[in-house]
Amino acid sequence: MTFSDILNITLMQGFSGLSLFSVLLLMGLGLAIIFGQMGVINMAHGELMVIGAYTIYMVSKLVQIYAPSLLPYYFPFAIALAFCNSFIFGWILEWLLIRHLYKRPLDTLLATWGVSLGLQQCFRTFISPKEVSPVLPEWLMGSWAPRDGLDIPINGLFVLGLVIVVTCSVLFATYRSRWGLRVRATVSNRTMANATGINTKRTDRLTFAIGCGIAGIAGAAFTTIGSTGPTSGSLYIVDSFLVVTFGGAASLLGTVTSAFAIAQTQSISEFFISGSMARVLTLSLIVLILMLRPQGLFANKVRR
Repeated sequence: MTFSDILNITLMQGFSGLSLFSVLLLMGLGLAIIFGQMGVINMAHGELMVIGAYTIYMVSKLVQIYAPSLLPYYFPFAIALAFCNSFIFGWILEWLLIRHLYKRPLDTLLATWGVSLGLQQCFRTFISPKEVSPVLPEWLMGSWAPRDGLDIPINGLFVLGLVIVVTCSVLFATYRSRWGLRVRATVSNRTMANATGINTKRTDRLTFAIGCGIAGIAGAAFTTIGSTGPTSGSLYIVDSFLVVTFGGAASLLGTVTSAFAIAQTQSISEFFISGSMARVLTLSLIVLILMLRPQGLFANKVRR
C-alpha cells in the first residue's frame, strides 16, 4: 500500500468522522442549550431526534405517493418541518412535565427516561418496529472525487453545510438577539434576571423547545447517513451527553470542539483497530482528560 493510498483512506475516514461529528454536534447543541440554562438532564433528547428523522421519512412517503414530481425539492422543507415538530413537542413536554421538576435533577432524569421509553413504544406501534429510510433526492446521491482514489459522499457535504448553518445561527441568536440576551442573563443570575423584568419561565420554555427543535434537525441529518428505527435515538444520547460534558456545560465553543474531537478519534481509530476497541479508546481518553479537567474543555465562568 502506497503513501497516497494511506493518505486517501485517512482522509475518507476523517470525512466519515465529519458525518458523525455533524449528528453529535447538532444533538450536543440542543443539550448544551437545555442543560446549560436549566440544568435539565433530558434523557428523551434522542427520541426528539427520531421525531425529526421520522418526519423526513413521512414527508418523503407522502411526496412519493401524491406528488412525485416534487421529490427533488422536498428535503429542505422537510428539514424545517422536522424542526417545527420537535419544537412543538418540546414546548408541550416542558409545559406538561419539565417545569414541575426544576431543581430536581434526579426526578427530571427519571421522568424524561420514562418519556423516552414511551416514545419508543409509540414509534413501534404507530410507525414501524423496523428501521426505515426516506427516499432522498437524486442531488444527495453520489460522491465528489477531488483526486484519484478519494471519494467524498455528497450527502456528507450537505450535512456538514447544514451543521455550519445551524451552528452559526445558534451562535448569532445567543449573542445578537433578545432571546440570547435573556438566556445569558438567566444563566448568569436567575434572581436578578427576574428582578429586571425577564420572564425566566417563558425563557426556559422557549429555550427547551429550541433545543428540542435542533434535535429534530439532527434527525433530519441522520436520515442521509443511516436508517431510522424506534431505538435510533438511544444510540446517540450517551455520546451527546459526553459531548456536552467533555466540552463544558453551557459552552457552545466547547460543544463544537468536543464533538469534532470525539467523532474524529473514533472514526480514524476504527480503521486501525476494531469498532468496539475504537470506542473504548475514545471513552478512555475522555475519562482521562475529565480527570485532569473536570469542568470540561471550555467551562463558562458565571456568578452564582
